[in-house]
Amino acid sequence: MIHALLNSGFITAQHLTPQHGLSRLAGQVADSRSPALKRRLINGFIRRYGVDMSEAAEPDPEAYASFNAFFTRALRDGARPIGGDDQTLVCPADGTLSQSGTINRGRLFQAKGQSFSAAELTAQPESELAAFEQGRFATIYLSPKDYHRVHMPLAGTLEQTTAIPGRLFSVNPVTTRNVPRLFARNERLVAWFRTEFGPMAVVMVGAMIVAGIETAWGGRVPPAGRAVKHEMHNGPNLAGGAEMGRFYLGSTVILMLPRGAFEPEENLQPEQALRMGEPLLRATQNG
Repeated sequence: MIHALLNSGFITAQHLTPQHGLSRLAGQVADSRSPALKRRLINGFIRRYGVDMSEAAEPDPEAYASFNAFFTRALRDGARPIGGDDQTLVCPADGTLSQSGTINRGRLFQAKGQSFSAAELTAQPESELAAFEQGRFATIYLSPKDYHRVHMPLAGTLEQTTAIPGRLFSVNPVTTRNVPRLFARNERLVAWFRTEFGPMAVVMVGAMIVAGIETAWGGRVPPAGRAVKHEMHNGPNLAGGAEMGRFYLGSTVILMLPRGAFEPEENLQPEQALRMGEPLLRATQNG
């Protein structure tokens, strides 16, 4: 009973909070180059979340110019080996496999009693998403402690990006279970790729106090504003495992894959912890 009331209060507070204003303020603080402020933020974060700096390309916390520079730090070579072979789709980020499954009647499962449509998630008409019906999806939640660069699940060529305005609810498990259509309501960036297995969508979902999203080809993504923005691209061509973007504070990545192209790796379960580069899906023989 008490637990349920606390969760309810947490959700209500998010509805009442000026989400975008708070996130802009968090971004300004995280970008600050004040030595005293950034040192306090970085060292406090390392202590609270037990960050293993031995994995970082730069292990010295004092070397980072700002908290955001620390938060989006690169890892040392070999820290995240890419598993499988050219028939393997790998996890794009460190995090928890929140959900995975089949896109059924155009809908993706969010949590018990919750789902949302691929059309509203991507701001595309259903007629443009026919290839994804009965295809696979996977949702990976990045908690604050996780490595926050997002990598290519497999090789692909960028064809389009779609920046979609929205709310900035937290995307932690409590909110995911209690806010209907959460991922289709939050601000997000959809990157569409052409791959040898068919089309692939990588959705980077914004969240409360996420200070921004960045892509490898265009840098920081401007705030979405009030209108959906579609942009066509002719590349780049990115190899499997190559960096494609990063989050400034924790959030969620959703993958959408076409019908008949992939099947899940054995023994994967919801809420399973994964690292970038670990096998996630396997190409089918008829994919």
